[in-house]
Order: sequence, then C-alpha cells, then structure tokens
Amino acid sequence: MAELTTLARPYAKAAFEHAQAHQQLASWSAMLGLAAAVSQNDTMQRVLKAPRLTSTDKAATFIEVVGDEFDAQARNFISVVAENGRLDLLPEISAEFELYKAEQERSVDVEVTSAFALSTEQQDKLAKVLSARLSREVRLHATEDSSLIGGVVIRAGDLVIDGSVRGKIAKLAEALKS
Repeated sequence: MAELTTLARPYAKAAFEHAQAHQQLASWSAMLGLAAAVSQNDTMQRVLKAPRLTSTDKAATFIEVVGDEFDAQARNFISVVAENGRLDLLPEISAEFELYKAEQERSVDVEVTSAFALSTEQQDKLAKVLSARLSREVRLHATEDSSLIGGVVIRAGDLVIDGSVRGKIAKLAEALKS
C-alpha cells in the first residue's frame, strides 16, 4: 500500500499544484474522483490490463468513457499518467490529492464509530471539540458498531482515539498478561 502511495504522490502533487495555481481545486477533486471510480470498473480494469493495447489506446479509451466530464488539462493528465503506465494508480492519486486539498483547506475527515447512534446535537458537539483539538475544520462521518459495547472510536488521519468499552477491555487484558 505504501508503495502505491509513493508512486501516486508525484502525480497527485502535480495535479494539486496545477489546480491550485488555476483555482480549480474543487473541479480537479471531482475529476480525479470520477477517474478513480472509472478506473475501478470491471470492464475498465480489463482494458487497463490488456497487454495488446498501447498506453495511447488505453488513454483514448479512458477519455472516451468519461466523455465531456474532463477538460483539456484533465485529458492531458490522463494521457501522461497512461504514458507512464500508471492508470491503475488513479484511486491512490485521487486519495493523495484529497489529502493535499484538505491540508490546504485546513480540514480533516473524521470517522466516528459508536456503539449506538449519535444524535445530531452529540455529533455537533463532538465536531466542535475535535475542531478545537485538531485546529482544523472537521467533517464528521458517524457509523454504528454494536460490537464496541459502549463508547466511541475516533479516527482522524493517523490519530486514533479508542474510547470504547471493547478497547478498554482489550487494554486491561493486555495489562493482565504482562
């Protein structure tokens, strides 16, 4: 996984710098998201892995599938990525681009998993606290997992806060083993 990220990073950075210079972060984000989705389609996967097709053929097919959704710069980007045999990296390129964009916008996506559904008021309060702690705008995504027994697990990038009962029991069991 880290290897794919390493390969995708230069493309994502180039796309980000271009988008930022032309004040097109939102449109490039959408374009890369679409490109990532198209590249993961089963039929497109077969096209991308077809050894008889040249990189130019693959790029042309890809661009034909997305149609008018891409402007000239986006089509050129896809062509360059195809020339280098990296169309399969489009999901990673899109993810890296989103990280650069979030850093620029000083925002972060936070995944909150709780044992029970959180009310809108609880989500707002949690988002406000996390926003102050992380010094960023927080976009909260809440899910439920009854196996947590109680409490919440919060994931924001590399930061993981496990306040679940299941997590506390696991820590207690580890402490008793040592």
